[in-house]
Amino acid sequence: MSKGPGLFTDIGKKAKDLLTKDYSSDQKFTISTYSDAGVALTSTAVKKGGLSIGDILTQYKYKNTVVDVKVDTESNILTTFTINEIVPSTKTIASFKAPDFNSGKLEVQYFHDHAAVTTAVALNQSPAIDFSATIGTPTIAFGAEGGYDTTSGNFTKYTAGISITKPDQSASIILGDKGDSIRASYVHYMNLLKSSAAVGEITRKFSTNENTFTVGGQYAVDIYTVVKAKLNNHGKLGALLQHEIIPKSVLTISGEVDTKALDKNPRFGVAIALKP
Repeated sequence: MSKGPGLFTDIGKKAKDLLTKDYSSDQKFTISTYSDAGVALTSTAVKKGGLSIGDILTQYKYKNTVVDVKVDTESNILTTFTINEIVPSTKTIASFKAPDFNSGKLEVQYFHDHAAVTTAVALNQSPAIDFSATIGTPTIAFGAEGGYDTTSGNFTKYTAGISITKPDQSASIILGDKGDSIRASYVHYMNLLKSSAAVGEITRKFSTNENTFTVGGQYAVDIYTVVKAKLNNHGKLGALLQHEIIPKSVLTISGEVDTKALDKNPRFGVAIALKP
């Protein structure tokens, strides 16, 4: 694939990952195994409150094709085919879910040095169409996305955004919710490895005149340990500790407390991911 502005979903992703990724109030255990034949098997068990769920993901890679098959505890089977370079500079993704075959989707992504375009179509009798386009360079990118319901003839969503990315910083502005909200974010990296960073994000909802401001950060204690924290103007304080217990195997402990309602029980989560 060519190096270009990236997909529309990449706009604001760095800030979003710093503020949300790996934060959880669940108990999660994941174990992965790999074979020389190109097959990867990942088993996941999650406890959410009093409910326990799980799934098994099998992934097979052959040349430019990746096949994923996921089976969960509710007997749903999700199969995804990802094929690179059917046509130069493209990626094709087809997914089907059994027994709900109406959830199938076909997506095509096209990458250019100065543009990226995606089109996704639901594979059912009344298909919905999602599309996005981004133009620019790896440094500055402009993009938009939309969704169209062919049954009602209405747009289900439309969003626009801009991002500026430099080696030590990244900024973005996204106008979403059909123009009803705007989100601006900024990330500053403290080192070349980008293992330590500070982030700020402000969101305004026009229909309710509600503003949410969140600040956070990530700090690498050493090559094995990372701590993260975040706080918003509504008093929600979150923290996370992630430690590589053995190579490629990670323990994550996270928690959240409402500083404006300390009588409420804080939320805690633990995740263990074991990889060979």
